[in-house]
Amino acid sequence: MELKVFIMKEASDFIKSMPKPVGRKIHQTIRRVENGELNPVIFAKLDGTNIWEFRILFNNVKYRLFAFWDTQSEALVIATHGIIKKTQKTPKKEIAKAERIRQEFFNAKRR
Repeated sequence: MELKVFIMKEASDFIKSMPKPVGRKIHQTIRRVENGELNPVIFAKLDGTNIWEFRILFNNVKYRLFAFWDTQSEALVIATHGIIKKTQKTPKKEIAKAERIRQEFFNAKRR
């Protein structure tokens, strides 16, 4: 099973702002998911939400890219934005931001 991952501008800008080795690791993780590797170590659903996160660990630093599924477009995963994770729990404001972007995406699609 091959998935298509669409990376929105804010997520793309986040990846580009990272040092090159980090950007390569992020792209490698995205490719693994595109190739069907739905391993919760690298891609997992956040409890109680419609948001998923790409989980990247590089030099003991945790990077996260938030995403959601667009099942109408053949299981397209849309990466919304990214953060450098500094705490054990994913910040609620980042999850809310991803949810807001998801809502805006589907609202725009209905027009």
